[in-house]
Amino acid sequence: MGRWTTASVIGVGAGAALGAGYVGLVTGALPIDLGFGRRTRPLGPLTIDIAAPSDVVFDVIAAPYVQRPSRAMAEKVRLLERGTDMVLAAHRTPVRGRLVATTVETVRFTRPDRIDFRLVRGPVPHVVEQFVLTPSGPGTHLAYEGELGTDLWWLGQRWGDIVAERWEAAVDGSFQTIKTEAERRS
Repeated sequence: MGRWTTASVIGVGAGAALGAGYVGLVTGALPIDLGFGRRTRPLGPLTIDIAAPSDVVFDVIAAPYVQRPSRAMAEKVRLLERGTDMVLAAHRTPVRGRLVATTVETVRFTRPDRIDFRLVRGPVPHVVEQFVLTPSGPGTHLAYEGELGTDLWWLGQRWGDIVAERWEAAVDGSFQTIKTEAERRS
């Protein structure tokens, strides 16, 4: 084998497999749902007050799923299936460098005050979350909370903490976009 020993070939192969597994896990291309050692943790709560009526805020949140999305939004959300009160959508979120996480979620609309999300495929096996809209004077109080679950006991819990931090940051960014657009519309 020349300069390459069996051990070095195995080492390089194992390193490549670990690297590919990590990229697959981070991007959601290699979802792992083992069903044992499940640990859950809360997501949120996050809240924001928006100077716009609840129906306007609801329409802004639902727009990418029920209307033809803008070009910028089409790069982030792709509809896979549409029903009367629920859609199946792929969400693309930049992670690091050129890595993009793709999650597939069901999104259920309960007009006028609730939107529920349930993860179908992503970097963790379990996420349920909701946006709850409450009229607050002339505006709207928007609240977010959810639950994220991982497998493999403490190892999965550590992974869940990493994912949750980025997940909540993405929701917080969405809140700012929702606030800006809803206030612009009203």
